[in-house]
Amino acid sequence: MSAGTYTPRPGAAPLPRMIAAQTALETRMLLRNGEQLLLTVIIPTLLLVLFSAVDIVDTGSGASVDFLAPGILALAVMSTAFTGQAIATGFERRYGVLKRLGASPLPRWALMTAKTLSVLVTEVLQVLLLAGIAFALGWSPQGNPLSVLLLLVLGTAAFSGLGLLMAGTLKAEATLAAANLVFLLLLVGGGVIVPLDKFPDAVQSVLGLLPISALSEGLRDVLQHGASMPWAQAGILAVWAVLGLGAAAKFFRWE
Repeated sequence: MSAGTYTPRPGAAPLPRMIAAQTALETRMLLRNGEQLLLTVIIPTLLLVLFSAVDIVDTGSGASVDFLAPGILALAVMSTAFTGQAIATGFERRYGVLKRLGASPLPRWALMTAKTLSVLVTEVLQVLLLAGIAFALGWSPQGNPLSVLLLLVLGTAAFSGLGLLMAGTLKAEATLAAANLVFLLLLVGGGVIVPLDKFPDAVQSVLGLLPISALSEGLRDVLQHGASMPWAQAGILAVWAVLGLGAAAKFFRWE
């Protein structure tokens, strides 16, 4: 009796296809989540429109939108890579989703890669939306787009590492509370809307080392002031990225 030929042959799909499928799934889940949309789209959009239209905060000379747009872009990166990812991953860990996915043919590092790619896809949509709104409000950006891209990638890596570290070490409820609290604190004290020079000198030196401050000030240097590349802010983001991703890889618990 000859062996039969079966099509398709059983077995795992090629790794790139698995990562692409998981990335698409993660992106759809993120975009269908009402809380995630509130953090990633609605809040940044409302802040951009409100503070550009109403003179509430003294943003210095020039149009308010020129100061606000870079900070709102930084906030969008934080909301997706840190707050949204931390909350979603924390509850996936609590309900055993990560444990089951970790036992699938998709390697654990590939799962984290898919989550990171999903964050990047979402950020592209955020940047396009917020940039379009900012242009409608009279935004006139300057600087090198490649410098902006590098800052956004470094900021994504930094916030993603911190979000995964929080999701992989705290309970889901604690992650939910802590991620939202950090979001609010950094929104106020990270140079997003309120310029850092409005704070006392001693506080400024500390706030300037935060990843949200480095990202917002770096983007502002390029997009508002036309700087080539703010290496100091890029260095701060790189340090946060290395520390956050390294700590997440070491301490992340899958169950």
